Amino acid sequence: MMTPHSSTSVAAQPAAATPQVRQTATLDAAAVAGLRELDPHGLNRLLERVVRAFQNSLDRLMPQLGEAQSKRDLAGIRHVAHTLKSSSASIGALQLSALCGELEAAIRGDALQGLDERIDALRSEVENVRPALVQLLPNA
Repeated sequence: MMTPHSSTSVAAQPAAATPQVRQTATLDAAAVAGLRELDPHGLNRLLERVVRAFQNSLDRLMPQLGEAQSKRDLAGIRHVAHTLKSSSASIGALQLSALCGELEAAIRGDALQGLDERIDALRSEVENVRPALVQLLPNA
């Protein structure tokens, strides 16, 4: 009894603690902190540049994913998943990275049943990640 309750309250506490914690709920706080540590005073605007580069990648790759899906172009789908896998992990979008890895592995293993559902899950997670990224930008 105590274990489910305590894990629920532990999970709820960080989300409500501060806006900074809340903004990284979709993004891994340690990964974001690691990026901030590389430019601790923000003089090089590293975090902002990384976030904007990732947003641009999403803007370019998500339409490619849709086109590849409509054509049943497995190589194209795998390319998008592979490309997003490491970049999403580096920005702290660990769930997105995991979904990309699963999609890539499914195509490699010729496990195509449920492919559209995997792509839908990836798209849904991208839509969760986008507002979290915006919150990391100055003047957000």
